[in-house]
Amino acid sequence: MPARPLIGISTYAEPGVRWGVWRLDAVLLPAGYPRLVQRAGGLAALLPPDAPDRAAATVARLDGLVVAGGPDVEPVRYGAEPDPRTGPPARARDAWELALIGAALERGLPLLGVCRGMQLLNVALGGTLVQHVDGHAEVPGIFGRHPVDPVPGTLYGGIAPGQASVPTYHHQAVDRLGTGLIPSAYAADGTVEAIELPGATWVLGVQWHPEMADDVRVMRALVATAAGRGQSLPP
Repeated sequence: MPARPLIGISTYAEPGVRWGVWRLDAVLLPAGYPRLVQRAGGLAALLPPDAPDRAAATVARLDGLVVAGGPDVEPVRYGAEPDPRTGPPARARDAWELALIGAALERGLPLLGVCRGMQLLNVALGGTLVQHVDGHAEVPGIFGRHPVDPVPGTLYGGIAPGQASVPTYHHQAVDRLGTGLIPSAYAADGTVEAIELPGATWVLGVQWHPEMADDVRVMRALVATAAGRGQSLPP
């Protein structure tokens, strides 16, 4: 029986996290991410932050990559001054995850960017971001929902051909698309909700959080593609 494909998921470092009797630096990831990979038929590997020059060696061990959501991308990465509403920079995480994205694109590894991960994919290919939009994260710490409409004929449109109600929590969005990227879903207010890279093996970014939903279609498509090219599959 073929081995399940190994899907790496980026994580992030947080100082002084408390659990039990401990307060220690920790590497974190919401449990919804590995659970979704597992439900979709993959094996989840959590990728702690590392030196950017180790990204290629990390990606070489994987069959697919998920770049997780998180804090705002530092505006200097796309040549902008910070808006007062933009969060504090996470420079080490930006550098590591941009290196992972670059290595995945170079290797032709199936890649899914989630929320911040979609924004980083756009920035990695020379795009820019809108630093604040209203109405997509109305209550701090609470995921909202809104409908997204796929663009027919796109990768995402083939995965989810009808309108979907998705969990959302963000205040930034794609502005100018990066080189080669196309939009593949929109919100009702015109916000780009998914982007993809035609001609690549499988490269998709979604602005919402599939790990917070019952809909496994996007992750299942990533895992199926990873299994099809699968370094971890027997010859």
